[in-house]
Amino acid sequence: MSVPMQFTRYAVYFTPPEGAFSEFGAAWLGWDAARGTAIAHPEVAGLPAPVSEITETPRKYGLHATMKPPFRLAEGQDEAGLRAAFAQFCAQAQPVLLDGLTVTTLGRFLALMPEGDTTALDALAAQTVRAFEPFRAPLSEAELAHRRAGGLSPDQEARLMKWGYPHVMEGFRFHITLTGKRPKSELPALRDILTAKFIPLLPRPYPIDALSLMGEDAQGWFHLIARHVFTP
Repeated sequence: MSVPMQFTRYAVYFTPPEGAFSEFGAAWLGWDAARGTAIAHPEVAGLPAPVSEITETPRKYGLHATMKPPFRLAEGQDEAGLRAAFAQFCAQAQPVLLDGLTVTTLGRFLALMPEGDTTALDALAAQTVRAFEPFRAPLSEAELAHRRAGGLSPDQEARLMKWGYPHVMEGFRFHITLTGKRPKSELPALRDILTAKFIPLLPRPYPIDALSLMGEDAQGWFHLIARHVFTP
């Protein structure tokens, strides 16, 4: 019998279902979180740098959009209780239908972001943050310092202290990260390449009808623990 994997942190992500998008996305990043294994990058012509360099920063997280940011378990909580609460939450959550996804420049990196109205999606993200807050341990001084290192606005600081992360609630923007930070001069051409590769793999409209409970191992790699389709 194999020993269960021990995780240092947990998170709730949106991850796509099995299919062409998830397969290419995992290969693009070089990490398949569903299988917990590194995989070979695809051959993509015209890139300004090797795929391994472009995707180094987001690789360990896998293909995902963050809904409840990574957290350590609070004292008195355990993975079994988190799994049960996650299953219950997904059984009651309402699906969201987006107009589509598009490759977008976000600062100095590229991500897939929603087209059209995101009101229902933002509400789902807020519900997810609130639902699993009882499982989140308070941030350590080192974690707080890490989050503040890049500078936070007063609103971001308030969200950091209340929810453990500055980019939630009013600061939330759904995005599936495709690259790390790149020189601004590279972004237009890289966006065109990724648009040609990813957009044909995506349905329109795009459903958000499931969430994934993730665990981070001791080396910082995220693994899929459970993915539940909503069953309202």
